[in-house]
Amino acid sequence: MNYKTDWVYNPAPESADHVRIQERYDLFINGKFIPSVKNAYFKTINPANENKLAQVAEAQKTDVGLAVRAAKKAYENIWSKMDPSERGKYIFRIARLIQERAREFAVIESLDGGKPIRESRDVDIPLAAAHFFYYAGWADKLEYAFPGRKTQPVGVAGQIIPWNFPLLMAAWKLAPALATGNTVVLKPAETTPLTAMKLAEIIQECELPPGVVNIVNGGGETGQALVEHPDVDKIAFTGSTEVGKFIMKTVAGTGKKYTLELGGKAANIIFEDAPLDQAVEGIITGIFFNQGHVCCAGSRLFVQESVAETVISKLKNRMETLIVGDPLDKNTDIGAINSKAQLDKIKMYVDIGQKEGGEIFQSSCNLPKKGYWHAPSLFTGVSQSHRVVQEEIFGPVLAIQSFRTVDEVIAKANNTPFGLSGGVWTDKGSKIFALSKAIRAGVIWANTFNKFDPSSPFGGYKESGLGREGGLEGLMPYVHLV
Repeated sequence: MNYKTDWVYNPAPESADHVRIQERYDLFINGKFIPSVKNAYFKTINPANENKLAQVAEAQKTDVGLAVRAAKKAYENIWSKMDPSERGKYIFRIARLIQERAREFAVIESLDGGKPIRESRDVDIPLAAAHFFYYAGWADKLEYAFPGRKTQPVGVAGQIIPWNFPLLMAAWKLAPALATGNTVVLKPAETTPLTAMKLAEIIQECELPPGVVNIVNGGGETGQALVEHPDVDKIAFTGSTEVGKFIMKTVAGTGKKYTLELGGKAANIIFEDAPLDQAVEGIITGIFFNQGHVCCAGSRLFVQESVAETVISKLKNRMETLIVGDPLDKNTDIGAINSKAQLDKIKMYVDIGQKEGGEIFQSSCNLPKKGYWHAPSLFTGVSQSHRVVQEEIFGPVLAIQSFRTVDEVIAKANNTPFGLSGGVWTDKGSKIFALSKAIRAGVIWANTFNKFDPSSPFGGYKESGLGREGGLEGLMPYVHLV
């Protein structure tokens, strides 16, 4: 199939007239917006044009202490003692208000993070609301989640989320913590704090008891202060493997519970009997539509030798049709890279891949002159030892290798320090079951990729983390069973 056309799409920008972004956002502690003790602020910018969106208060160690103290007081006096069905009503209310303000959340997510509005509107925000709905339903049914056991909440949860799915990652962590009777101090990523601050507005509107959810913004020092605070009983972190290892060392011997969702280098495997056009579209969706900004992106592609040339040709052809540009344009397939630092990292790996002998193909798309952009890229002629095959790039860069046998591709897929996710494309159910058992990854998709549901657990093995989020399993880290 030849995807290449001469069509030119007229701009179809999503309106931003309904969006309210304040010039300055303070910390959200004990139900109120308050400035940091040092009155320090940092800028959050639109990566598509480098324009400032807002100033956000930067929390110091003292601010983190205030937030933890508010969370502990709310836990001991209100939230843990509240009837579970009442807790569920608050969580339902949060979900409904996210739905009501979905368009506003979607636009802010694209402005602050650079992702295409189609992804923010159709995936991120609906899934965030769905997670709150799902866990609201569990709030008064924990006896059915753990038959024969009674549950006790853990206490104060410190939660640190990344920049690639800001609101969705907040929902993944907040919803099960609240449903099980815990209180929270949440630290968003410093480059994408705005939807978390909008969520704080919703929390106020819901009249959630003060201190149940607190939000502190800042960089690594803010996160470190949260991890090290003695009154934090549970740490939930999504981010880099390097920081995850630091957290493990920090909490060792403290008795704190923790879950870590870390890096990934997902293997996407195409067999010769697969529906090739469908598989190509799945590869494009898995690595390019989200700019490669997901830890479960299918950044390693293994294609059976007999169809490798055909698949690579189809991929290159499809890449030429991808539209890179304004994240708010509904035609856009690939938005902006989240930050200059991330763009520099992607460029570094592309240079490394070429120096190590990989053959690069890049889409001939025109990149905007202002902002942070990278063309969709793929490498062929690479081996297991190449860094672009082994290391997480977190960008729209795909490394392709071929294979002959099932045993060979299993060995190659598992030859990585990561184990978060993977994909299998074949019309044989037996192959799907065989590979899903043999590949050491937490999630394996079959003839699709990057599909999520609140009732399904998500998490990895090896250096991709510990514990699970989502589903019934996502309740476990937030309870003690007695």
